[in-house]
Amino acid sequence: MDGHILIKQGQIYNGIDEQPWVGDILVKDGKIEKLAEIIEGRIVNDAQIVDATGLNVYPGFVEAHCHLGLDGYTGGLAEEDFNELNDCVTPQLSAVDGINPMDITFQMAREAGITCVCTGPGSSNVLGGTFCVLKTVGRRVDDMLLKEKAAMKCAFGENPKASYQDQSISCRMTIAAKLREMLQKAKVYEKERGPFDAKLEALLPVIRKEIPLKAHVHRADDIFTAIRIAKEFDVKLALDHCTEGHLIAEELAKEGYSLAVGPSFGHASKKELEQKTFETPAILANAGCKVAIITDSPVVQEQYLTLSAAMAIQAGMTEHQALQAITIHAAEHIGVSDRVGSIEVGKDADIVIVDGSPFVTDIQICYTIIDGDVVYKNTSDRKCRS
Repeated sequence: MDGHILIKQGQIYNGIDEQPWVGDILVKDGKIEKLAEIIEGRIVNDAQIVDATGLNVYPGFVEAHCHLGLDGYTGGLAEEDFNELNDCVTPQLSAVDGINPMDITFQMAREAGITCVCTGPGSSNVLGGTFCVLKTVGRRVDDMLLKEKAAMKCAFGENPKASYQDQSISCRMTIAAKLREMLQKAKVYEKERGPFDAKLEALLPVIRKEIPLKAHVHRADDIFTAIRIAKEFDVKLALDHCTEGHLIAEELAKEGYSLAVGPSFGHASKKELEQKTFETPAILANAGCKVAIITDSPVVQEQYLTLSAAMAIQAGMTEHQALQAITIHAAEHIGVSDRVGSIEVGKDADIVIVDGSPFVTDIQICYTIIDGDVVYKNTSDRKCRS
């Protein structure tokens, strides 16, 4: 992270403006220090030069919802750490206590240009615990964090019902009731401060509007239930999956909540996914919604985030909309757009340099840079080597 890197003469897609421009990017101590058509002077002599001539330069790609590091690449019960199945209400759990940075999925993500992810508990529980935001490089999770507690996971629909059918949940009304009960208890707990309660303590940042509820919602009615409860308790809300979002696009545009859409690959493996389509991101974006595209890895492997965006383009999104869905809009969805998601002065130097378009099946990542360090360099592509 020390010293200067000068990325020379790449075609820069900054994640904000629709039209790219050719220029230089000066990086110092992990931050973007200067952007210009040409950067000259004494500083150039001391900088590590990355020649991006003829290449495309993008912000590091951002995943707004996944379980990276909590479900190992080889799978199986031994590596599944993203769902606690002994209690349907577990807000006290924290993703950082289950993430394995040594898992190969982090390397695979870096090599695909994914530099930042929001990862956390699954959707078996009504309240599952806190998601965190971290960079995709490092050996110790504490050193990778942008936000230790970024959002509180809650889930509606089939997953909590299926996980607790024989114990405590058999219908959607119960899910909503349990969430309301915990939020109301947390409000009382904040005022009265009785004996310590780990579950209620964990919900205080939600009640104080410091972090949002991160709601797992597929069906349109579940989306509206999440919105209803968020308004009732005056808490922040981010909506994830939104499989039927395209059916209620105008309503969602009026509501103004950030939406993360996906995963859209694969079969409709349960009833609430029967409306799944790659057209959803385009319909929502064109209605005026801010849309992030997600893999929900390991449901779709993390390295296919750009391919998911490419499929959304094929189904009606513009390339600019799709790029924003995996950069600045994704960063906004998880509350870190002040640090990542665009190429702007003062932001973290998370940059991806690509030979050609990232929205193709044979994507050629030349460099992945995180916090000003080259964490991946492609030595097989001719343009990348030059």
